[in-house]
Amino acid sequence: MSDAGSSKSPWSSPRPVGLLDSLAARCSFPPPGSELACAVSGGADSLALLALATTAGCAVTAVHVDHGLRPGSAEDANVVEGAARRFGATFRSVRVEVAPGPNLEERARVARLAALPSHAATGHTMDDQAETVLVNLLRGAGLDGLAAMRPGPRHPILGLRRAETVALCAELGLDPVEDPSNEDVRFVRNRVRHELLPLCSAIASRDVVPVIARQAGIAASEADFLDALSASLDPADTRALAAAPEVLARRALRRWLRSELGHPPASAAVERVMAVVRGEVRATEVAPGTRVSRSSGRLSRRPSGSVGAR
Repeated sequence: MSDAGSSKSPWSSPRPVGLLDSLAARCSFPPPGSELACAVSGGADSLALLALATTAGCAVTAVHVDHGLRPGSAEDANVVEGAARRFGATFRSVRVEVAPGPNLEERARVARLAALPSHAATGHTMDDQAETVLVNLLRGAGLDGLAAMRPGPRHPILGLRRAETVALCAELGLDPVEDPSNEDVRFVRNRVRHELLPLCSAIASRDVVPVIARQAGIAASEADFLDALSASLDPADTRALAAAPEVLARRALRRWLRSELGHPPASAAVERVMAVVRGEVRATEVAPGTRVSRSSGRLSRRPSGSVGAR
């Protein structure tokens, strides 16, 4: 892990105006002076995040995570370090190990999140939001999945389009890293990006990305409402869950499972846990490595393969 100090000025050359200012006005960064860790891979979205965060007056630490999954990936850190120095941000590089094998995309994501500071800002754009909604829809992640990412300090450029971050990098003279894995259609998200979203736009005869992003906002507000209604429910108390309206019991369980899994659980997993609540089965696996069991009217989460209570 390495660190580079920041310079006094966030701009080593005359500060461009126009696109930078107009995009910054549409972002949701914390107040000026706030410390903000930004996940910066070196791609256009994350470099734009870095430039916009410093423009917003945040005290930025650019964190680069190298998964070591392709030759030359360590060189990407040099791109990020140079950009951080230019914009007056602190730089930090972290190397993680992700072994080749099944479910590589998800395991890399988990490793990356573990390496980043909690509440680090990411360069996800509106296009990423639309992709996430569709990916979650395909995996049956329920209302939380359709709500996808929430605008705010963790996703401050969610209102921007990917084309705008590319244009900003061009205006600033930044040369983003091109990750060839983003074109690999073996990964579900890439097929959604390169095949499903263009097909949806063709069928609808319009750009569907803003439409899907708006639907995510509606789903988020409704999910928040149901969460408020279910907040008093103890998600481990099977008697309380069985007595509550099923929609609220599912919300309480989703909240409980999400805290364990780190992402919205699939609807099928929630329904399996509801079967445990009703006493139809004693235990169920909700995801690889996570098992929920019932004992004396209480639910518990255990690693798969451990002996469950009865």
